[in-house]
Amino acid sequence: MSDSCSHLDEELAQGSKRRILWLVFCINLIMFFVEGISGWLAQSNALMADALDMLGDSAIYAFTLFVIQLDPIWRTRAGILKGIIMSLFALGILGSAIYRVYYHATPDASTMGIVGGLALAANLFCAYLLLQFKNDDVNMRSAWLCSRNDVLANLGVLVAAGGVAWTGSHWPDLAVGVIIAVLILQSSFGIFKDARLELKENGTDPTPSA
Repeated sequence: MSDSCSHLDEELAQGSKRRILWLVFCINLIMFFVEGISGWLAQSNALMADALDMLGDSAIYAFTLFVIQLDPIWRTRAGILKGIIMSLFALGILGSAIYRVYYHATPDASTMGIVGGLALAANLFCAYLLLQFKNDDVNMRSAWLCSRNDVLANLGVLVAAGGVAWTGSHWPDLAVGVIIAVLILQSSFGIFKDARLELKENGTDPTPSA
């Protein structure tokens, strides 16, 4: 009877996770298109960086949904894959920033502020939904980290919008784009570390011990 109740509780928890992940996935995908189109029209590196971050997060939430019913080892391996995705997107953002150093275009601060504020509200809601699951495993922790990064990136976009409006220069926008990329890289390294610890605890760490 105890085993049956435990199994039922786990099924209910997994069902709750799936519903929340689907909602967060849809919100992120919608905001990717909103920020991507707005960033392109406004010539904003910070908005484009945030949009790419949202696209990467959408892929990460999709992976999280795919492996949530699998064995814990597959969730951990998926965490490693998600860390790789995050790193690639961060490098892409850095490349975009380097390009815009030579392509001088002052972004539209008002568009950055409006879209950044909308994205912040959406991502605060997502972070709140995922907060209760952040310590379950590396799979859910990576999802929550993505949502937390989105909130910080949105705040950065708002700061960049204020900097552009104040200085009339594109440099605040570029600086925030680089900071967002560094933040994503830092989180990806954290996911790699957590995943390796879980693999080691399960006795499947392929790295030979000294």
